[in-house]
Amino acid sequence: MDAQSQWTGLDASRLERITDHLERNYIGPQKIAGCQVAVARHGHVAYQKSLGSMDLERGKPMRDDAIFRIYSMTKPITSVALMTLYEKGYFQLNDPVSRFVPSWKNHRVWVSGEGDSMVTEAPNRPVSFRDVLSHTAGFTYGGGLPGVGIQHPIDQIYRSLKVRSVGGADTMMEFLDKLGQVPLRYQPGEQWMYSLATDVCGALVEVISGKPFAQYLQDEIFGPLGMVDTAFQVAADKLDRFCANYQRGPDKKLKLIDDPATSTFTAEPGFKSGGGGLTGTTADYLRFCEMLRRGGELDGARILGPRTLEMMHMNHLKGGKDLTQLALGSFSETANEGVGFGLGFASTQGVVETGQLGVGDYYWGGAASTIFLVDPKEDLAMVFMTQLMPSGTFNFRGQLKSLIYSAIVD
Repeated sequence: MDAQSQWTGLDASRLERITDHLERNYIGPQKIAGCQVAVARHGHVAYQKSLGSMDLERGKPMRDDAIFRIYSMTKPITSVALMTLYEKGYFQLNDPVSRFVPSWKNHRVWVSGEGDSMVTEAPNRPVSFRDVLSHTAGFTYGGGLPGVGIQHPIDQIYRSLKVRSVGGADTMMEFLDKLGQVPLRYQPGEQWMYSLATDVCGALVEVISGKPFAQYLQDEIFGPLGMVDTAFQVAADKLDRFCANYQRGPDKKLKLIDDPATSTFTAEPGFKSGGGGLTGTTADYLRFCEMLRRGGELDGARILGPRTLEMMHMNHLKGGKDLTQLALGSFSETANEGVGFGLGFASTQGVVETGQLGVGDYYWGGAASTIFLVDPKEDLAMVFMTQLMPSGTFNFRGQLKSLIYSAIVD
């Protein structure tokens, strides 16, 4: 066994199957342009590779310091930021959000119908901080997800109010007040639906702290962790490191959908989306994951206490149920079987139900097929970056889990 395998308990030759798998099945046939994978265990990097291309049109090979759109992998960062304010005593999980957003005292819940004939009822209880952290508040994405049309009468109201419309520049409080006018899709806490809830968490960070959301992230997370390339905007001097973003067309060929030279991510956004607005590198996100793996601290910088973090990746769904029992709508960044949801993370509840190795790991993904996971039991962290939309095109997480967990030999 080589020295690296002794440190990590991961068989280096078995891990190398990751390279073969990705090159043979995805990069060779150009199902993706390129990707990066980093696997660390016990604090040591066991596998790290940059494969393929970051920009097919310009013939640029994948750089180790490439910058990716991480989309919904912004959500765990935002959730951690909000929980730093929990630790400072600003709120309890079961507190109503209306303590800070008075307009939410007027929330109604959809019952039936649409338009002028829509029937609503009063909520059984106010929307809580736990609800917005765990996507159980009753919000939706307003029909605003890529490739997802208007799904429900409530989504028409999101559209008419221009709730977090693309390119919109609402202040955080204007965004929150608009959400106070939209009926909730279901009674708070009763079901789970992927939604604008984490944008709410970002807005609450700004409202509660009194500091611009982006600045709070920089001061409390990115700066202390040394995440030097994670931001809502790709700076001009970093543009040559910014990947192109692709979509799989009906002909199964890659189609460029966001050229790095003209991307909206090259300009500062009016609305800083806590649900999906960040760009960053594999190295940066691995530092975030290592902080999580170590119980909230990395290289002397403590972001959260270990008990807070442990609470965050417990299953907070009502009655300890999994997503098959509570999820509404088909869009998510995870399969539902045997999967619970905590405060910003999905979590594996059972190996048998999921049909995957590893239990107790927590994770999420992004719209361009990026993924990460942290496994406290195996003392493992993994980051996978690519730029292919939509994220459900291929099951990278399941495949990588099989390849990585089968390389654990201690």
